[in-house]
Amino acid sequence: MAIKPIDTATLKKWMDNHEAVILDVREPAEYTAECIPGSTLLPLASVQKSALPDYRGKKLVIHCRSGKRGTSACEKLLAEDSNLDIYHLEGGILAWKQSGLMVTSSGKFFLPLDRQVQLTIGTGVLLGVLLGYSIHPGFYLLSAFFGAGLVFAALSGTCMLAQVIAKMPWNQ
Repeated sequence: MAIKPIDTATLKKWMDNHEAVILDVREPAEYTAECIPGSTLLPLASVQKSALPDYRGKKLVIHCRSGKRGTSACEKLLAEDSNLDIYHLEGGILAWKQSGLMVTSSGKFFLPLDRQVQLTIGTGVLLGVLLGYSIHPGFYLLSAFFGAGLVFAALSGTCMLAQVIAKMPWNQ
């Protein structure tokens, strides 16, 4: 079967009629910061058929922040079992909020993982340049280290820094 995209109005109707199980595939910190009421957290890295909540007799709807991870989760599940009947919320929780629908919010500030990585790399590069210029040229190697990390991430599709930051306590 194919991924079946749905809009926020359809999901809201299904929720009101208790016809859907909503699976949120974002990271735990994102889910804690805000979520669609009644949704269940299953981070993308943990998505597999055996980890799905019981949705017998209901529609399984997968969502993320904007749609990309949700699509990846659907593809991952369909690769495991092509007979699954899966719906994908187009636009994710951003579309849900833009439609004026309610989210449960912790009120905590949350910086998404990709921006945490950007902040760390940018700080490392800037620090390497400033220290290399003002203290000792050897500090330029710090900037080179972060640059090499970016090259590796681009070539391999794996960002080790993102994996480390994702395991930090504030992201759990």
